[in-house]
Amino acid sequence: MKAAIETKRWNGPAEPHGGSLIDLAVPAEEAAEWRGRQKSLPTLALDGRSLADLEMLAMGGFSPLKGFMVKEDYDSVIDQMHLANGCVWTIPVTLATSREEAERFKVGQPIGLLDGTRLIAVLHLEEKFEADRSREAMGVYRTQETAHPGVGALYAKGEILLGGTVEVLDAPTHNDFLPYRLTPAQTRQIMDERGWKRVVGFQTRNPIHRAHEYLTKSALEIVDGLLLHPLVGATKADDIPASVRMQCYEVLMENYYPKNRVLLAVNPANMNYAGPREAVFHALIRKNFGCTHFIVGRDHAGVGSYYGPYDAQKIFDEFKPGEVGITPLFYENSFYCKPCEGMASQKTCPHTDADRVILSGTKVRELLSKKQLPPMEFSRPEVAKILMG
Repeated sequence: MKAAIETKRWNGPAEPHGGSLIDLAVPAEEAAEWRGRQKSLPTLALDGRSLADLEMLAMGGFSPLKGFMVKEDYDSVIDQMHLANGCVWTIPVTLATSREEAERFKVGQPIGLLDGTRLIAVLHLEEKFEADRSREAMGVYRTQETAHPGVGALYAKGEILLGGTVEVLDAPTHNDFLPYRLTPAQTRQIMDERGWKRVVGFQTRNPIHRAHEYLTKSALEIVDGLLLHPLVGATKADDIPASVRMQCYEVLMENYYPKNRVLLAVNPANMNYAGPREAVFHALIRKNFGCTHFIVGRDHAGVGSYYGPYDAQKIFDEFKPGEVGITPLFYENSFYCKPCEGMASQKTCPHTDADRVILSGTKVRELLSKKQLPPMEFSRPEVAKILMG
């Protein structure tokens, strides 16, 4: 069987993280051969979060990873924010299972990975090792409180981790957002065709409001194109559903952005709510999708009060120049200022909060529940109508 393919050539402006865009898909004849062996393979059914990780691995969104982490990389990422080979990486990508189920698997054997009952990948098991969940929680999330959604998800997983390279026979299936499910190779091809040399990526798990629009348009002033890249993997139960968020992006694309300078695609990865570490993680993913720049706003990937409002910007100073390989663009919280008669931030506006349209998420949800539109200075009316349902 073949090893992971490394695509040495790439389209688009940015070099993939680690220097190569990874492709884990096997040729059709090899996929058929593996399927013919399915009955003789030990198998593991993947949950939704593991399927999303596998999809990101398969398409090269997690380049330079070629599979689920072995212990050396796992430990190095937790303690040093680097893979064992020295490449920057900030969040472990692991495959967990229960202690009982792990007993069925032997190091050195191939394991079939299932989407339901469908064989979609093969893990070449190199290591089985104990997850150090308390150390991972503190290192990655800065807390061991299971009230933190990322920590809660971590402790809900099995205690044994299976590490090794992966061959992908078929990607997980989807029936939503199909026009927007673009691989890194595809986004790079589009960027290349459009002649974009400098591309900024924007991560969001929330509906896009005027503040987001302001940040992205400010960034567009200094680059050739914008990758609007909403995350559609697992999020908190009380987050706005991806289907609703995508309608918001579509209406803004139709009415408020120059179509030839913006590319809308979905990011199938999970949300970890890891604050500073996830800001770097999100930047690396967008680097693989072809971006040269990445927007990092206030409390990027944060939740509750676990992180300081600008910790996600400060973490980039912990790396050597050029080590991350993508330029972060730091923005403060933005708002509409009535005296300024436009969008602004603390950096540009001399007025007080009394002059600014600043609404909490709780207040916005309260207005929407009463079928009241938030002020247009906060949200475009087209977006607010979608959110009201």
